[in-house]
Amino acid sequence: MQLPSLSLEQCVSLACLWEVCVPKLGNVHRGADFVDTTLYDFVTSVPLLAASVSQAGHMGVGASILRAVSDSRAATHGNTHLGTILLLAPLCAVPREISLVAGIRDVLHGLTANDSLSVYAAIQRATPGGLGESVEWDVRSEAPSDLLQAMSLAADHDRVALQYCSGFHNVLHDVAPLLREQIARWGVVRGIVRSQVILLGRWPDSLVARKLGPELAQQCAARAQKVLDSSGPDSFPDELALSDFDLWLRSDGNRRNPGTTADLISAGLFAELRDGNLTQFFY
Repeated sequence: MQLPSLSLEQCVSLACLWEVCVPKLGNVHRGADFVDTTLYDFVTSVPLLAASVSQAGHMGVGASILRAVSDSRAATHGNTHLGTILLLAPLCAVPREISLVAGIRDVLHGLTANDSLSVYAAIQRATPGGLGESVEWDVRSEAPSDLLQAMSLAADHDRVALQYCSGFHNVLHDVAPLLREQIARWGVVRGIVRSQVILLGRWPDSLVARKLGPELAQQCAARAQKVLDSSGPDSFPDELALSDFDLWLRSDGNRRNPGTTADLISAGLFAELRDGNLTQFFY
């Protein structure tokens, strides 16, 4: 089935819906809820955040982030997509006729003090787990005039912040091409799942690290790599190995939820949809 040409809002919506509905390990999906957050919360948030972040080029990055977080939180009474919103708004601000790789740095270097105020207000409103506890980057304090400088102080322990300081290198040069390759090989569902395991093995999830410490995040990465090693480089991971890893991630009250990796996957899917690289559904 050939995909039609998609608007930015449609690209955002489809990327977020694919990400949350696919049965990724340790995350909320169509077969697994958390006690305080359900698939319904995520699905309800998607059209609200898509309507705002897709207008980042007109509203401004910060304003679109703040509106997306505010609307999403008002509808669900929780934080479902903060990292995803922070990633998608700058990408949506790149003019459609320019590639994301060519245009993202201009967007980032064009961020203003008003963008910083809005982003800080959005993060405070979302009250994300483990964020705002760094001495160098305390989002509970007054917003700095230079958002990129603030992001640089958080970049070593927050991979979303790192994207702002690196021209979205991980999203555009690692995650998006990986998703394109895996979806072409395995289809949307299995391709996203395999991509998640690869990314978890490659980078310790920074949400896990913020909540539970870097050692636990490294343990998560090692377990992901073990799942990959047990199946071989050209095989889909063994279902039992995936199930065991998923169970481990869901223990401790779902505090091991690899949420940053989910955010990166949403951004990578958006990049591929926006640039027309996922032109078919592969089942």
